[in-house]
Amino acid sequence: MLVLALDTATPTLVAGVARWSPDGVDVLAERAVPSGTRHAELLTPAIEAVLADAGLALAEVQAMVTGLGPGPFTGLRVGIVTAAALADARGLPVVGVCSLDAIGSGARTVVTDARRKEVYWAAYDGRGARVDGPGVVRPEELGRPGPFVGDPAFAARLDAQVEPAEVTTAGLLRAAAPQLADPSSAAPLVPLYLRRPDATPPAAIKAVSQ
Repeated sequence: MLVLALDTATPTLVAGVARWSPDGVDVLAERAVPSGTRHAELLTPAIEAVLADAGLALAEVQAMVTGLGPGPFTGLRVGIVTAAALADARGLPVVGVCSLDAIGSGARTVVTDARRKEVYWAAYDGRGARVDGPGVVRPEELGRPGPFVGDPAFAARLDAQVEPAEVTTAGLLRAAAPQLADPSSAAPLVPLYLRRPDATPPAAIKAVSQ
Protein backbone atom coordinates (compact mmCIF):
# COMPACT_ATOMS: atom_id res chain seq x y z
CA MET A 1 0.00 0.00 0.00
CA LEU A 2 1.43 3.38 -1.03
CA VAL A 3 0.93 5.91 1.77
CA LEU A 4 1.44 9.67 1.86
CA ALA A 5 2.31 10.85 5.38
CA LEU A 6 2.19 14.44 6.70
CA ASP A 7 2.95 16.15 9.98
CA THR A 8 2.75 19.85 10.86
CA ALA A 9 2.77 19.59 14.66
CA THR A 10 6.31 20.93 15.15
CA PRO A 11 8.45 23.69 13.60
CA THR A 12 9.80 21.03 11.18
CA LEU A 13 7.19 20.10 8.59
CA VAL A 14 7.39 16.45 7.48
CA ALA A 15 6.05 14.96 4.26
CA GLY A 16 6.88 11.49 3.05
CA VAL A 17 5.72 8.68 0.83
CA ALA A 18 6.25 5.04 1.73
CA ARG A 19 5.20 1.55 0.82
CA TRP A 20 3.48 -0.03 3.83
CA SER A 21 2.65 -3.68 4.52
CA PRO A 22 2.04 -5.64 7.73
CA ASP A 23 5.66 -6.80 7.39
CA GLY A 24 7.18 -3.31 7.51
CA VAL A 25 7.69 0.13 5.99
CA ASP A 26 9.80 1.10 2.98
CA VAL A 27 10.21 4.89 2.87
CA LEU A 28 10.53 5.96 -0.76
CA ALA A 29 11.03 9.70 -0.19
CA GLU A 30 10.86 12.17 2.67
CA ARG A 31 11.25 15.90 3.20
CA ALA A 32 11.76 17.48 6.63
CA VAL A 33 11.45 21.23 6.13
CA PRO A 34 12.20 23.81 8.85
CA SER A 35 8.96 25.74 8.53
CA GLY A 36 8.37 27.72 11.74
CA THR A 37 4.88 29.10 11.22
CA ARG A 38 4.96 28.79 7.39
CA HIS A 39 3.25 25.38 7.19
CA ALA A 40 0.49 26.62 4.87
CA GLU A 41 3.06 28.04 2.47
CA LEU A 42 5.44 25.06 2.45
CA LEU A 43 3.27 21.94 2.81
CA THR A 44 2.00 21.64 -0.78
CA PRO A 45 5.48 22.10 -2.32
CA ALA A 46 6.82 19.48 0.11
CA ILE A 47 4.13 17.01 -0.95
CA GLU A 48 4.88 17.65 -4.63
CA ALA A 49 8.61 17.22 -3.95
CA VAL A 50 8.35 13.84 -2.20
CA LEU A 51 6.07 12.47 -4.90
CA ALA A 52 8.54 13.65 -7.55
CA ASP A 53 11.47 12.19 -5.58
CA ALA A 54 9.67 8.83 -5.44
CA GLY A 55 8.68 8.98 -9.11
CA LEU A 56 5.00 8.75 -8.21
CA ALA A 57 1.81 10.66 -8.98
CA LEU A 58 -0.75 11.57 -6.35
CA ALA A 59 -3.19 9.29 -8.19
CA GLU A 60 -1.05 6.29 -7.15
CA VAL A 61 -1.34 7.03 -3.41
CA GLN A 62 -3.65 4.56 -1.66
CA ALA A 63 -3.92 5.98 1.86
CA MET A 64 -3.08 9.07 3.92
CA VAL A 65 -1.56 9.37 7.40
CA THR A 66 -1.39 12.65 9.32
CA GLY A 67 -0.04 13.69 12.69
CA LEU A 68 -2.72 15.02 15.05
CA GLY A 69 -0.34 16.79 17.41
CA PRO A 70 -0.13 17.93 20.09
CA GLY A 71 0.93 21.20 18.56
CA PRO A 72 -0.08 24.80 17.85
CA PHE A 73 -3.61 25.39 16.57
CA THR A 74 -2.69 26.87 13.17
CA GLY A 75 0.05 24.40 12.34
CA LEU A 76 -2.07 21.36 13.13
CA ARG A 77 -5.01 22.69 11.17
CA VAL A 78 -2.90 23.02 8.00
CA GLY A 79 -1.72 19.39 8.01
CA ILE A 80 -4.98 17.81 9.10
CA VAL A 81 -7.16 19.78 6.68
CA THR A 82 -4.77 19.05 3.80
CA ALA A 83 -4.76 15.30 4.54
CA ALA A 84 -8.54 15.23 4.92
CA ALA A 85 -9.11 17.18 1.69
CA LEU A 86 -6.77 15.00 -0.39
CA ALA A 87 -8.26 11.82 1.03
CA ASP A 88 -11.82 13.01 0.45
CA ALA A 89 -11.10 14.11 -3.11
CA ARG A 90 -9.69 10.71 -4.02
CA GLY A 91 -11.82 8.51 -1.79
CA LEU A 92 -8.83 7.31 0.26
CA PRO A 93 -8.68 6.14 3.86
CA VAL A 94 -7.02 8.68 6.16
CA VAL A 95 -5.48 7.81 9.52
CA GLY A 96 -4.58 10.26 12.28
CA VAL A 97 -1.95 9.49 14.91
CA CYS A 98 -0.42 11.27 17.89
CA SER A 99 2.66 13.02 16.49
CA LEU A 100 4.71 12.18 19.60
CA ASP A 101 4.23 8.47 18.78
CA ALA A 102 6.27 9.08 15.60
CA ILE A 103 9.37 10.39 17.42
CA GLY A 104 12.02 7.85 18.45
CA SER A 105 11.46 4.20 19.31
CA GLY A 106 11.52 1.82 22.26
CA ALA A 107 11.36 2.92 25.90
CA ARG A 108 11.50 6.71 26.02
CA THR A 109 9.88 9.95 27.06
CA VAL A 110 9.35 12.30 24.13
CA VAL A 111 9.51 16.07 24.69
CA THR A 112 8.80 18.77 22.11
CA ASP A 113 8.48 22.55 22.32
CA ALA A 114 5.00 23.66 23.42
CA ARG A 115 6.03 27.34 23.70
CA ARG A 116 5.13 29.32 26.84
CA LYS A 117 8.22 27.69 28.43
CA GLU A 118 6.45 24.30 28.38
CA VAL A 119 6.87 20.95 26.63
CA TYR A 120 4.49 18.48 25.07
CA TRP A 121 5.36 15.00 26.31
CA ALA A 122 4.43 11.33 26.21
CA ALA A 123 6.06 8.20 27.69
CA TYR A 124 6.54 4.79 26.03
CA ASP A 125 7.45 1.29 27.21
CA GLY A 126 10.08 -1.04 25.78
CA ARG A 127 7.71 -2.20 23.05
CA GLY A 128 7.16 1.40 21.99
CA ALA A 129 3.57 1.50 23.29
CA ARG A 130 2.45 4.79 24.83
CA VAL A 131 1.90 4.35 28.57
CA ASP A 132 1.31 7.96 29.64
CA GLY A 133 0.41 11.26 27.99
CA PRO A 134 0.21 13.15 25.80
CA GLY A 135 0.38 16.14 28.09
CA VAL A 136 1.76 19.65 28.40
CA VAL A 137 3.85 20.78 31.37
CA ARG A 138 6.82 22.88 32.43
CA PRO A 139 9.95 20.71 32.04
CA GLU A 140 10.90 21.14 35.71
CA GLU A 141 7.56 19.62 36.70
CA LEU A 142 7.59 16.60 34.38
CA GLY A 143 9.02 14.24 36.99
CA ARG A 144 10.01 11.38 34.70
CA PRO A 145 13.41 9.64 34.70
CA GLY A 146 13.86 9.36 30.91
CA PRO A 147 15.56 8.44 28.67
CA PHE A 148 14.40 11.54 26.83
CA VAL A 149 14.21 12.10 23.09
CA GLY A 150 12.98 15.07 21.11
CA ASP A 151 14.08 18.68 21.54
CA PRO A 152 17.53 18.94 23.18
CA ALA A 153 16.90 22.61 24.03
CA PHE A 154 15.11 21.39 27.16
CA ALA A 155 17.98 19.27 28.50
CA ALA A 156 19.08 21.78 31.14
CA ARG A 157 15.56 22.31 32.47
CA LEU A 158 14.97 18.54 32.59
CA ASP A 159 18.40 18.06 34.18
CA ALA A 160 18.95 15.16 31.77
CA GLN A 161 20.29 14.42 28.32
CA VAL A 162 17.76 14.67 25.49
CA GLU A 163 18.60 12.68 22.36
CA PRO A 164 17.71 14.77 19.28
CA ALA A 165 14.78 13.23 17.39
CA GLU A 166 11.94 14.43 15.20
CA VAL A 167 8.79 13.10 13.57
CA THR A 168 9.59 10.74 10.69
CA THR A 169 7.59 9.13 7.91
CA ALA A 170 8.52 5.69 9.23
CA GLY A 171 7.39 6.71 12.71
CA LEU A 172 4.03 7.99 11.45
CA LEU A 173 3.36 4.75 9.57
CA ARG A 174 4.51 2.64 12.51
CA ALA A 175 2.01 4.46 14.73
CA ALA A 176 -0.73 4.09 12.10
CA ALA A 177 -0.11 0.39 11.42
CA PRO A 178 -3.21 -1.02 13.20
CA GLN A 179 -5.52 1.35 11.32
CA LEU A 180 -3.76 0.85 7.99
CA ALA A 181 -4.26 -2.88 8.44
CA ASP A 182 -7.97 -2.24 9.05
CA PRO A 183 -8.93 1.16 7.55
CA SER A 184 -12.50 0.79 8.82
CA SER A 185 -11.13 1.15 12.36
CA ALA A 186 -9.69 4.63 11.69
CA ALA A 187 -11.21 7.24 13.97
CA PRO A 188 -12.22 10.76 12.87
CA LEU A 189 -9.36 13.27 12.66
CA VAL A 190 -9.43 15.12 15.98
CA PRO A 191 -6.46 17.44 16.61
CA LEU A 192 -4.67 17.22 19.96
CA TYR A 193 -4.45 20.86 20.99
CA LEU A 194 -4.22 20.12 24.76
CA ARG A 195 -4.92 23.77 25.55
CA ARG A 196 -7.00 26.63 24.24
CA PRO A 197 -5.74 28.71 21.29
CA ASP A 198 -4.00 31.99 22.11
CA ALA A 199 -6.62 33.97 20.16
CA THR A 200 -10.08 33.87 21.74
CA PRO A 201 -13.25 35.85 21.04
CA PRO A 202 -14.14 38.60 23.52
CA ALA A 203 -16.38 37.57 26.40
CA ALA A 204 -18.66 40.52 25.86
CA ILE A 205 -19.33 43.08 23.16
CA LYS A 206 -18.27 46.55 24.23
CA ALA A 207 -20.71 49.30 23.38
CA VAL A 208 -19.46 52.02 21.07
CA SER A 209 -20.27 55.52 22.14
CA GLN A 210 -21.86 57.82 19.59
